[in-house]
Amino acid sequence: MKILITGIHGFVGSNLVETLKDNHTIYGLDIVFPEKEGIIKTFSWSEMEQIPNVEVIIHLAGKAHDTNNKTDANIYFEINTELTKRIYDYFLQSLAQKFIFFSSVKAVADLVEGDFLTEDVVPKPVGAYGESKLAAEEYIQSKMVNLKSKIVYILRPAMIHGKGNKGNLNLLYSIVKKGFPYPLGAYKNKRSFISIDNLIFIINELLNKNISSGIYNIADDQAVSTNELIRLISKTINKKTKIWKLSPKYISFLAKIGSFIHFPLNSERLKKLTENYIVLNQKIKQELNIKDLPLTAIDGLIKTIKSFDNQ
Repeated sequence: MKILITGIHGFVGSNLVETLKDNHTIYGLDIVFPEKEGIIKTFSWSEMEQIPNVEVIIHLAGKAHDTNNKTDANIYFEINTELTKRIYDYFLQSLAQKFIFFSSVKAVADLVEGDFLTEDVVPKPVGAYGESKLAAEEYIQSKMVNLKSKIVYILRPAMIHGKGNKGNLNLLYSIVKKGFPYPLGAYKNKRSFISIDNLIFIINELLNKNISSGIYNIADDQAVSTNELIRLISKTINKKTKIWKLSPKYISFLAKIGSFIHFPLNSERLKKLTENYIVLNQKIKQELNIKDLPLTAIDGLIKTIKSFDNQ
């Protein structure tokens, strides 16, 4: 199968190429052009007319959520919305049969109202990141009505983790590795993740099966609390678990200060570490006719933690 992947040198793109390269012909579309094993050629966005015919387009390129809130709002829309419009219009005019777009759960909700997030929730994104992703989704959907021979998947992944990723999971790992206590133990939460292995499994299934076009949440089968995650990291790297239950009011005050002085703990990161954000993945599993994803949430997290220890 011939596949075009945008954002091919990013975290997800790199892992995807590593898995797909032996059985597929892969082309890249990116803003950087280092050589990567398994890629026939990486094209720039100004060279789209030179891209050979492919069967599938996987659109990963995007501006990630900046938890330090330093990114200008316009940049999110220029990258997450406008680039999506360009590659989707290209897809519609091409011979490609499938389009897989990586959106985000943040296109729907910054905070989950109720027990969990499903695909039926009316989107209410907060902030330019989620708004730009939703704008891209709406553009795609506006041109899906008359599609006959083409299939379009809009994927809304929870926080993706795995070898080579950077984010809050790395921060928690660093805290435990250095022997610092985790100070947010008073918060009780559950949140969903998606391991890169489960994500790639789903991508492979979408490549090989013709399930219905539509929007699909992508998450592991189980949600995990941050306190559970701290215990898991500690156990995996043989460190004593240190969890402090400091006053949430005091922590919230420190986080507000951190938002101004760019301290590692700011209001945005505090919310990510302590909020309830459970994402249901039943729709995609039902379409794929599977009961469970290959890795449990815990096994996937252990694999990622071990990859940090080996870096």
